[in-house]
Amino acid sequence: MGALITLGVTAFTVTAMLLVRRRAPEGSYFSDGDRASGVFGVLATGFSVLLGFIIFLAFQSYDQARSGAETEAVTVAQQVQTAQFLPADVREELTGELVCYARAVVGVEWPRMQDGTLGDAFNPWGPALFETIDTVEPQTAVEQSAYDRWMDQTANREQARIDRVHGAEGLIPLPLWLVLFVISAVIFVYVLFFADSAEGAVTQGLLMGSVTVVITLLLLLLGFFDHPHGDQVGKLEPAAMERTMRIVDAQLTEVDITVTPPCDATGRAD
Repeated sequence: MGALITLGVTAFTVTAMLLVRRRAPEGSYFSDGDRASGVFGVLATGFSVLLGFIIFLAFQSYDQARSGAETEAVTVAQQVQTAQFLPADVREELTGELVCYARAVVGVEWPRMQDGTLGDAFNPWGPALFETIDTVEPQTAVEQSAYDRWMDQTANREQARIDRVHGAEGLIPLPLWLVLFVISAVIFVYVLFFADSAEGAVTQGLLMGSVTVVITLLLLLLGFFDHPHGDQVGKLEPAAMERTMRIVDAQLTEVDITVTPPCDATGRAD
């Protein structure tokens, strides 16, 4: 899709340049080409600095979402282990709810993040885990230590989830997009005034095409970082949580612990 957009926009701008070139005077519409080039340099530099800074901030948010997803997955696996040191009457229940939490991340939350419809929704198994752990009254030093550790891991998991869902509805505000597109249009019009009937069509097409390709690719890159979740190339996918689910299942089987999660394969309650 990005390649098609780039080709389409470039074809449009190059065509416009060649059409304007037909009636353009020799030497372009500018009587002083050096001064016009200097002004264009200011426009291009200002746009590139602004866009580069925005892309840098967007990449930081992208990386934050990726790190949050990995941290959340690791924390869920750690909590499964911690749950085995809590009182026997809640071990299986907490373990099953953690499995459902992981399934809900993959089967419920991730599709909604891709669609940008997650909003303020929370993982449905977060409250269930809280209600279960709220009934625990540690009786031994091991249970007390596991209880304290569970609380720390819960805080880490919740913070990691916040990082993961950050940017699911878009990071770049609409006014900023409008500014970027307006500046892009100004640069396009300005380049048209460099149309020169004395120069060859290839040279004029290269002049406009190179500017268009660079600006279009940068805007597409910004759009990629603006919505980091999805199944396209480079988008964030729930690979970390899926890996955690496989590891947890293998570990429970290895230590001969049987757990029946109270949910289906997608994390929805039975």
